[in-house]
Amino acid sequence: MRFVIVTGMSGAGKSTAIHMLEDAGYYCVDNLPLSLIEKFAELTTAPDNEISQVALGLDVRGGQKFEEVVDVVDSLKEKGYPVEILYMDASDAVLIKRYKESRRLHPLAQGGRVEDGIKREKEILKGIKKKADYVIDTSQLLTREFRIELDKIFVENAEYNSLMITVLSFGFKYGIPSDADLVFDVRFLPNPFYIEELKHQTGNDKPVQDYVKSFPECGQFVDKLEDMLRFLIPGYIQEGKYQLVVAIGCTGGQHRSVTIANELYERMKDGGNYGIKIAHRDVKQAK
Repeated sequence: MRFVIVTGMSGAGKSTAIHMLEDAGYYCVDNLPLSLIEKFAELTTAPDNEISQVALGLDVRGGQKFEEVVDVVDSLKEKGYPVEILYMDASDAVLIKRYKESRRLHPLAQGGRVEDGIKREKEILKGIKKKADYVIDTSQLLTREFRIELDKIFVENAEYNSLMITVLSFGFKYGIPSDADLVFDVRFLPNPFYIEELKHQTGNDKPVQDYVKSFPECGQFVDKLEDMLRFLIPGYIQEGKYQLVVAIGCTGGQHRSVTIANELYERMKDGGNYGIKIAHRDVKQAK
């Protein structure tokens, strides 16, 4: 029996998670009053019940004292119910962008600024976030990547840690990514841009990859970068970091940074105790 409580920041993907879990065979109920949760758990976990997977969505929309959900969860666990908490999160900038694009009102904004509603909601949810078994930060996730992460936890029952790493190539001429946690400059490598047959290709093309990798400094750099990240990752996980953006930049974000980002991703994609994705911010920019 799995009894999953899905909660988190408004706009971070809670409703999407509920729908995905429903598609995966979970019996889903959204925004049940706190006073009914224990009775719901009792009914759905009864020995004669055919339901084996339950997902219960909880958020701040209902006007109830959401801070009390921590007490409800503690009570359920004390009584032996197999409660797991999935907390959906995203950066403030991403949440604001999503609300502006959808033109919806934040449930706690009270006619004011979205930023104020987000701040209030974070304060209300900080207790349940500390209790979470899984935290998924959707700031950088596409829908299909989000589904993969959910499937790992709730379908494949794989071991899961909440750190999601994005290996991001970019061009310095277009600015350093604002969400970058670690920034590495690979402009020390020879630039394929000045070779006519490579100029209009990118680091996703084998001729460019072969050229960049032909320099010993390239392999040495990736070796050292991989070693450093493998040293840092356990510490980030232990400290509760959920999102790590490793930004690798060259002049235009077309050749060297793309090649090295791809190589780093290939080396680290089977790490096991973290999620990882690759992204190329400027690869489609005009050359």
